[in-house]
Amino acid sequence: MRTETPVTVYRKDYQPYPYAIPEVALAFDLDPESTEVRSTLKVERKPDAPADAPLVLDGADLELVSVQVDGQPWPAARYTLDESTLTLTGLPARAAVEIVSRCRPGANSTLMGLYVSGGNFFTQCEAEGFRRITWFADRPDVMSRYRVTLRAGADYPVLLSNGNLLATRILPDGRQEAEWEDPFPKPCYLFALVAGRLTHRETKVRTASGREVLLQVYSDPGSEDRTEWALESLVRALRWDEARFGLELDLDRFMVVAVRDFNMGAMENKGLNIFNAAYVLADPQTATDANYEGIEAVVGHEYFHNWTGNRVTCRDWFQLSLKEGLTVFRDQEFTADMMARGLEPGAAASARAVKRIDDVVTLRAAQYPEDAGPMAHPIRPESYQEIGNFYTATVYEKGAEVIRMQHTLLGEAGFRAGMDEYFRRHDGQAVTCDDFVAAMESVYQRQHPGRDLAVFRRWYRQAGTPRVAVALHHDAAARRCTITLTQRCPPVGVEKRADDGYVKAPFHIPFAIGLLDPHGRALPLRQGDGTVETALLELTEESRQWVFEDIDARPVPSLLRGFSAPVIVEYDWTDAELALLSAHDSDPFARWEAGQELATRQILALAGRHQAGQPMQAEDAFIQAWRALLTDPALDAGYRARALALPSEKTLAERMEAIDPPALAAARDYLRAELGRQLAAQWRAAFDQNQTPGEYSPAPEPAGKRALKNLALAHLMAGGVAGAQELAQAQFDQAGNMTDSLAALSALVNYGQDQAPAQALQAFYTRWQDDPLVIDKWFTLQATARGTDVDRVRALMAHPAFTLRNPNRARALVFQFCLNNARGLHRPDGAGYAFWAEQVLALDALNPEVAARLARALDNWARFVPALRTPMQHALQRVREHAGLSRNVLEIVSKALEFAA
Repeated sequence: MRTETPVTVYRKDYQPYPYAIPEVALAFDLDPESTEVRSTLKVERKPDAPADAPLVLDGADLELVSVQVDGQPWPAARYTLDESTLTLTGLPARAAVEIVSRCRPGANSTLMGLYVSGGNFFTQCEAEGFRRITWFADRPDVMSRYRVTLRAGADYPVLLSNGNLLATRILPDGRQEAEWEDPFPKPCYLFALVAGRLTHRETKVRTASGREVLLQVYSDPGSEDRTEWALESLVRALRWDEARFGLELDLDRFMVVAVRDFNMGAMENKGLNIFNAAYVLADPQTATDANYEGIEAVVGHEYFHNWTGNRVTCRDWFQLSLKEGLTVFRDQEFTADMMARGLEPGAAASARAVKRIDDVVTLRAAQYPEDAGPMAHPIRPESYQEIGNFYTATVYEKGAEVIRMQHTLLGEAGFRAGMDEYFRRHDGQAVTCDDFVAAMESVYQRQHPGRDLAVFRRWYRQAGTPRVAVALHHDAAARRCTITLTQRCPPVGVEKRADDGYVKAPFHIPFAIGLLDPHGRALPLRQGDGTVETALLELTEESRQWVFEDIDARPVPSLLRGFSAPVIVEYDWTDAELALLSAHDSDPFARWEAGQELATRQILALAGRHQAGQPMQAEDAFIQAWRALLTDPALDAGYRARALALPSEKTLAERMEAIDPPALAAARDYLRAELGRQLAAQWRAAFDQNQTPGEYSPAPEPAGKRALKNLALAHLMAGGVAGAQELAQAQFDQAGNMTDSLAALSALVNYGQDQAPAQALQAFYTRWQDDPLVIDKWFTLQATARGTDVDRVRALMAHPAFTLRNPNRARALVFQFCLNNARGLHRPDGAGYAFWAEQVLALDALNPEVAARLARALDNWARFVPALRTPMQHALQRVREHAGLSRNVLEIVSKALEFAA
């Protein structure tokens, strides 16, 4: 029998909290076995609240020691304690409520609230972790100023909390004490403390207004040499936010702390950001180019939250995308600007395009399947059972695209004006997505009198990925081209469970297009009072036409330039037209997209032949298109590396009527090998021409060269080209950086012959066995390798270096296998799904939030071929029927099983 009953929370039921809590004083006596927390709340009943309104405080896994009001013990008859709440009645209109409680950080495997990792104390309070620290109104619209006192023994010399340090002292009993004060009101989910034995790197900078501020990055002793990039990234983020948005750091110091055990990537606690160590620690020997970029992006993301999330926060958790979608957009723009920094205009545009391509690849691989599955929801959900399950690609990545569309509609200057207005109206408040759109709308209406963003708001309340069908009619006699856009988006996910008769309304879709003549030259398009190469069409109804004059011959349309909206384009290009776009389109995203569509068509055709038991054969036209991309001297290496990368299996699966992962894997393997064989000379030239000797740099140009060189090596190995294994072995033996070392190891593990794979894996492990982040890479590479099956993963789980308790290690092996190894997981005998169920249940007993993320692996089971669908369903049923299942996992698997209904 389950111990937790799911309760659905609805946005429409929101009610303001009846009390304000303007000030909170917290005193911690830190001990891993039993930490005492003394919480003093100044509470004020709101004028519109009933005089008898109870003070209801949330709590979980706490031991109550005492309750006092205004310095006097509160009678037991006036408070009620249960598993999740402490309710006080009969309070005066204003009161000081003191609650003393105890929690057990050392036994807290959920990593929510206060917990111990590596002998140090850390906190994670978003979304509902603060209730594991002390009883409180654990909701984001209760904003308070915090004063925090930390006391601990000599084993914890570093004592940190939010805001500014007021004082430190040694107590008579030899313990240390530190007092912190955060001058800005914040919700409790932004509270943080850190205590332990840590080292740090720091620098002082002057803000735009001339204030000197201290920036610090804390980590385990001995790792300080690997925090330089994170600190430099923090400085760049501070400067960028000042320059791009006029937003300045508002505290005297800003701290980043790295922790080994963490459920997320990082957390934006006010002034005290706590990071997964994977997004802090880096040096050339242990971190890849992707790690460097990821650290810069995440440091930027959490720093940018200081304004978009902290100074202005969410009224309730339904508004999560208010802060996350906006801040993902900001970190994407920051990374793009950093990649383009110091480059000449052409190279800068290419660098920004590479970032845009990477972001769209992520969106399509993670969010599009979500929009097509049982967990489909708007970026602002209408209901949830467990808020931890809504930290999704929809809220984050699609949310960022919704912000980007507003940027596209308003332009850079208009968007900046909208941001200024947003902060002018709402600084220091807990607000809604509607409040943000209203600020943007005030600018849009000045730009377009008589128009508004009423239709645009549907992006916040409707789920699914709209499809936009494009029809092109050319009238040669009139020299006129007519473009017709028609959108559709049937109900998905939660919308299917709505009342009968639910009808979705059209979206406001900014759709950027260009037209090319038959020779690949851009045609000027009349828009407004002038001509443009890219026209922005605003589709706000189901269907609309646009007419372009002076078009002599039937043009080739370049559609959704820059990926101007998160939609699926439906247009029947010929392969010849795609080849022309791939070779000549001036928009780098659309050019990449044309090549990806060619590759998608080729792989799907090969998968169909594989399913039918027919021999696979690549089309010569496709090989020649890839040859042209590979040898085009006008394209820089980083862009070519993206253009030549085959679409992922997850992206391809969205194009199959019934998903067949083994067929897709076989088709991609065949095409990669065929490209390796037929273009061997060109791949070898790319390998030789893109070496990066000398000192390592993560800058875009050398990183792009390494990306293309290592893609070439993978194709040479996949094609079994003579001498390729020797190239891979030499690179592995001589690599001066982790990017090249790991790429060579991957090539050997996936395609190497004889003992080369095993020997390389052992050599890598022997060298890096004492570095947890590098060993995570070692596990991941094997989890996703072509020959890895369930038995191999079980053997790796028995390795002394593996533990399911560490989220990074679990993600590196179990998650990577279940989410990114189609061949190993999707077996008709169901062994992969049985393994998935076993690991979900094992994780659920330790850490329900992490378990719920793994549970998402079988979301779309009903869309698979019948041979796989049934064993997937059985595995989901096994998990759902498990006694004591957490609410987190129960919500995921229950919605998945409803999916086929």
